Formats: sequence, C-alpha cells, structure tokens
Amino acid sequence: MHYKLLFRSYLIEAPGSSSQIQKITIFDTHLKFDVMELLQELLEVIKFVLPSLVVFFTAFYVLKHFFENEQRKRVQEIKLSNSSTITPVRLQAYERLVLLLERISPESMVMRTFKQGMTAHQLHTELLKTIRGEFEHNLSQQLYVSKAAWELARTSREELTKLINLAGETAGPNASGLDMSKVLLEMASRLEKLPNQVAIDFLKKEIKLLF
Repeated sequence: MHYKLLFRSYLIEAPGSSSQIQKITIFDTHLKFDVMELLQELLEVIKFVLPSLVVFFTAFYVLKHFFENEQRKRVQEIKLSNSSTITPVRLQAYERLVLLLERISPESMVMRTFKQGMTAHQLHTELLKTIRGEFEHNLSQQLYVSKAAWELARTSREELTKLINLAGETAGPNASGLDMSKVLLEMASRLEKLPNQVAIDFLKKEIKLLF
C-alpha cells in the first residue's frame, strides 16, 4: 500500500506551489480511503472469527468442567473402594490386638507356659519369651490401628515384663516354677487393673467410635 501511494504522488508532482498542494491533497485523501478500507476488512474478519472463538472457548470450558467432574468422581470411587477394603482390615487389626493383650495376661501366660518340674528361672525365661513372641507376631497391626492404641498396647507389654521380672526376683533363684507362678499371680491380683486390661478397654472404646 505504501509503495502505491508514493508512486502516485511522484507522477502528479510538478513545479509550483499549487501543484505541490494538489499532490499532498490527493495523497492524504487516498491514504484515508485505504485506512477505512482496512478497518472494514478487519471488521469483516472479526465477524467470521469471533463466533468461532466464542464456540471454541465455550466448548473448551464445557469440556474442562466435564473432565474435572469425571476426575473428582474417579477419585471418590477410588476412596470408596479403598475404604471398603481397608475398613475390614482395620477392624481385624483391632480384634487381633485385643486377642494379643488377652494372651499376655499373667494368668493366661502361666497356664500356657508352666510345666511340672520347671524352675523359677525356666518359667521366667519362658514367660518373657512368650510375651516377646506374641508382640513380634503382631507388629504389622500397628499399620492399621491408631498411634494411641498401639502405644498403649506396647506400654502394657513393658509393664507386664517388669511385673514378670519383679516376680522372678521376689521368688528367688532357688524357687520352683510353681512358687514363681504363685508370686506372679498374687502380684497381679493386687493391681487395681492390669496394664493389658487398661489397653483392652481403650481399644474397645476406640472400635465403637470408629466402626
């Protein structure tokens, strides 16, 4: 466009001020005409392009909203699926932990480990071995129970271990296994509540709250 305008101005240029003025006038008039034509063409382009842009962004928004909803639904489905799988496992973990705590009560362990002819030392060793084995067998349950529940179960094991050690010391190195078992059960009976029973009560309350 600019080359065409310069060419026309050069053709009509002649000596004299009036000719110069005529040249400038023709140049300006033609320039205004071309600008208006360009604007008109631009408006025509916008008329065609704008509806397409509106349709595109509308479709983009609708699809984006659709996929976001589908993603949320998928996440929710996964959560529900995991919940339906994990809940029975968690409940089973609490049940196994309660069973563990019942099995490490002094009376239960003495009944399972005591044998005729045992010395106090032998019974002492077997009781500690039993309580340690019970916990090692159920270590994975801590993944499914609350931190407070597991900590309380572990504390009960530690307190019962101290009670067994104290009973062994009280019975003496020369005592029989029967004598030590009597000392242990007597000490346990003096306690208002055994450590393992405290933990069992806590677990039962937590089970009711969770399930």
